[in-house]
Amino acid sequence: MTQTKQKLLIIEDDPGLQKQLKWSLDAYDVAVAGDREAALAQIRRHEPAVVTMDLGLPPDPDGSTEGLATLQQILALAPDTRVIVLTGNQDHANAVKAIGLGAYDFHQKPCDPEVLNLVIQRAFFLHDLQQQNRRMQREQAYSPMAGVISRAPSMLKICRNVEKVAPTSASVMLLGESGTGKEVLARAVHALSPRAKERFMAINCAAIPENLLESELFGYEKGAFTGAAKQTKGKVELAHGGTFFLDEVGDLPMPLQAKLLRFLQERVIERIGGHEEIPVDVRIVCATHQKLKELCATGRFREDLYYRLSEIVVTIPPLREREGDAALLAHHFKNKFCAAEGRASLHFAPDAIAAIEAYPWPGNVREMENYIKRAVIMADGNTIVADDLGLPGEGLEEEPINLRQVRDEAEYKAIVKALARVDGNIVKASEILGISRPTMYDLMSRHNIKTGA
Repeated sequence: MTQTKQKLLIIEDDPGLQKQLKWSLDAYDVAVAGDREAALAQIRRHEPAVVTMDLGLPPDPDGSTEGLATLQQILALAPDTRVIVLTGNQDHANAVKAIGLGAYDFHQKPCDPEVLNLVIQRAFFLHDLQQQNRRMQREQAYSPMAGVISRAPSMLKICRNVEKVAPTSASVMLLGESGTGKEVLARAVHALSPRAKERFMAINCAAIPENLLESELFGYEKGAFTGAAKQTKGKVELAHGGTFFLDEVGDLPMPLQAKLLRFLQERVIERIGGHEEIPVDVRIVCATHQKLKELCATGRFREDLYYRLSEIVVTIPPLREREGDAALLAHHFKNKFCAAEGRASLHFAPDAIAAIEAYPWPGNVREMENYIKRAVIMADGNTIVADDLGLPGEGLEEEPINLRQVRDEAEYKAIVKALARVDGNIVKASEILGISRPTMYDLMSRHNIKTGA
């Protein structure tokens, strides 16, 4: 089955150059236009994701007025279009002006077909990424998992696990670094459960002083201590029938660990200053960035409480380990903050995407959210550049996307791993890889792999 070619529009008034570009870009379904009217007609008809255009269009072939006006109209009609401006050596100022108006990138004439192809590939990739992000937002708009923006296999597996666990009564422990989205998943557990119509109550054990935490959890009777002017229910009791979320449970003081364990065993609480046992029916979800097993080993967390809380354990990977999610989330937050700040649609420049993909995001999704909000506020024109992000580190280069190189590297690793497993036996390695022996020999020859036999 043949794969449908991606639609590319070339706006160029020189018929010879039109033909040359069309020939060198035959990997795409190319449409051409020689002036503004024809270009806008093609935009309306085909809605191409990527456009290359010369700024010198009739009736101003030696200037840039008509080209810049055409650019503005294209982006007004289709704001997500990636427009690559082709300029002469003397037109650098006009190219910069085009970028300011929302063009994706510029490329100098005479065109190097190989470099131009890479620029166009990258433009299609980023356009597809943004469209995928929007589709996900639409599909998940009313879903309990709407807060989870990911296409990383590890995160998608976690979402499926949450969907399996949510309808049960099991206690869930969410483990992961700060900012990975533990509360988002906790709310998803609640929203997908039979308790969804009841309350979701949350408390951060690290944010409340130890002397106040017990009263926050279990409440108090009037006169229980100075300032206790009336009977007050704790958050556990307020969550009756629903879900109670203990965030940063690793910071729970030892005396309260004992009281929480008693509640989990007996399902009753006593308010401070009270003597009445109050039955409470809640589903417990907890989260922490700490390694609780190590805390148990050093005596800082009760082992019996750990096993009560960890009937189901979900470990959330950090953003740096979620392949492709950095750029996907960047587009999500950009769209979110553009709407919140009342800004027109913005685009990421290639250097901004390169910086986002190269940065390790130690603060995970929360850190990214802050940086993208800053970039939306600081950006001039319609494009976010790397400087607008303000990320630490300099000299980040755009990572090239070369499908053949990626495929070759994956092939090489798979062959080496298979041969290692069977101590160089080519027949057995072929069976592991599901290929014939002649194919195996061809691949080994291509990758210059020798078994040493």
